[in-house]
Amino acid sequence: MQTFQPVLLGSDANVYGMARSFYTQYGVVSDAVCKAVLVACRNTRLVRIAAVEPDLEQDEVFVRTLVQYAEAHDYKNTPLLLCSCADGYTILLARNREKLAPYFHFACPDLQTVLDLDIKDNFYRACAAHGLSFPRTATCTAQNHRTVALPFDFPCIIKPSNSPAYWNCHFPHKKKVFLARDRAEFDAITAAIYGSEYQDELILQEYIPGDDNNMRVLNAYCGLDRKVRLLALGRPLLEEQTPEGIGNYAAILSDPAYNDPALLDRMRRFLEDVGWVGYANFDMKYDARTGEYKLFEMNPRQGRSSYFVTAAGYNLARYLVEDVLEHKPAGLTVADTESLWMIAPFGVIRRYLADKALLRKAAALKKAGRCAHQLYCREDRSLQRGLWYARSQLNYYRKTARYYGNKGLQD
Repeated sequence: MQTFQPVLLGSDANVYGMARSFYTQYGVVSDAVCKAVLVACRNTRLVRIAAVEPDLEQDEVFVRTLVQYAEAHDYKNTPLLLCSCADGYTILLARNREKLAPYFHFACPDLQTVLDLDIKDNFYRACAAHGLSFPRTATCTAQNHRTVALPFDFPCIIKPSNSPAYWNCHFPHKKKVFLARDRAEFDAITAAIYGSEYQDELILQEYIPGDDNNMRVLNAYCGLDRKVRLLALGRPLLEEQTPEGIGNYAAILSDPAYNDPALLDRMRRFLEDVGWVGYANFDMKYDARTGEYKLFEMNPRQGRSSYFVTAAGYNLARYLVEDVLEHKPAGLTVADTESLWMIAPFGVIRRYLADKALLRKAAALKKAGRCAHQLYCREDRSLQRGLWYARSQLNYYRKTARYYGNKGLQD
């Protein structure tokens, strides 16, 4: 007999990873409520598309859609566990928590806390207040981008401060993150961005040298008591290269050898000091010049690649269920097992990962069967999904070769 129903907001690879976590731990199929059905959640037995609403990001529509779902799914007798899998949905959930609390169980910070940390320039102010390192940073606006002076030398990273707003804008050669190598390239990129619907601030950041494997990704779960219950640090081996995928990870290595106790303690204290509740995801990069980890951003949700945590033996769904539904007390768990997570095929990793020691470690984990693919689940095999998965994996070779190293205003 099913004792609860997961309801996931979104339909991307993160949603599929969370659905796998729920299915692996509890044998339950998740429902998804989303704006559109993305390819990761098509032709799958692990996710039922319960509602598709193109205007889901409007507060009134968001609340109405979820309340209608709850009323149609016996919410009084079957607990509905609501889980945001995107920044915008977390903001909507925080803003409408009182309207949804009678129908759903969830772990979500209050609205102001979300806004204080999801908007990047707010996040950097919080980092400064809590003694966390981040790259030298400036901002520009639609009004001053042509004249803004940078407090550091080129190259310069350019990215949106407001990720949900940027996600919904359109312009030629759009990328999730840009790298400007000189002022001319900077001017062209900022002019293109501000020629679109996006009119919020842009974050301008010094480039931290080093390959993708100098990145680190941290996933955390904080209980309703505002205490950190899980910290899982991964070492990315390679990032995705497509315009919309820059900054997402293609492969992540979990290994306790890379756990930095001082870093993890600082991150725990930060999360507890700000009173975070639910999932959180941090991207950072090791700066060999200073020996510090420089934080880039905090996402108010699991990371798109967060299934690497479940694959390492720390099921993300279990932490939410035991906290929100079962109200089990728990201390801090720090993930400390070895495993390899991939969304790209291993052949791509082998071709583009320059660090041969890391490649040997990844190959050994793959050979030992301690390897998980984000979008391939043995229990979810079908002809349609299998054909799509094979095509998508082959496509990684083509698109990686086409876009590798391209973070400028060009295809």
